[in-house]
Amino acid sequence: MTAGDRAGPAGEERARGRGAASGTDGPVITIIVDGANVVGSRPDGWWRDRAGAAVRLHDELAKLAARGATGIPVQLLSTADGDQPPDLGGDPSGLVKVRVILVLEGAARAAAPRIAERARTAEGDRAGEAVQVVTAPGSGDDEIVRLAQSCAGHRIVVTADRELRRRCLAAGAQVAGPSWLYALL
Repeated sequence: MTAGDRAGPAGEERARGRGAASGTDGPVITIIVDGANVVGSRPDGWWRDRAGAAVRLHDELAKLAARGATGIPVQLLSTADGDQPPDLGGDPSGLVKVRVILVLEGAARAAAPRIAERARTAEGDRAGEAVQVVTAPGSGDDEIVRLAQSCAGHRIVVTADRELRRRCLAAGAQVAGPSWLYALL
């Protein structure tokens, strides 16, 4: 896998907003995770093994993605700023499908092949589709903004980086901090 590749067979299609988390074309919220920023928000020794920390984050996000494939109560997706996702006209139960994109940059990109291999080994070929992994060829922030602009539907970018938050808001996405994500996990 080279920089900029997406792990999982449906990577490019998912980045454009088609093929929602469950394989249907219904409404979906995309959560775009700034891997470096979220990993760096907890002082758990991540700096000794950035790729290993990215794999651990992916494992946590995979559980969220599995729940998101069947639907998460929309009220749980309100951000710390109190922003509610829009009425997506979906399930009357108040559930909304969620897909997760993890953006890796720098040394953490080495996690992408490990994540893809673990997913294939653990659950078969479809396992890599649970969390889309995007390796940024350069700046992770630039890749996140590109995704915030290009993904269809409602997007929530998870980062504490003030400048990135500003850029993502300008791209039409909501933003939330790492603590919001950890509470959702």
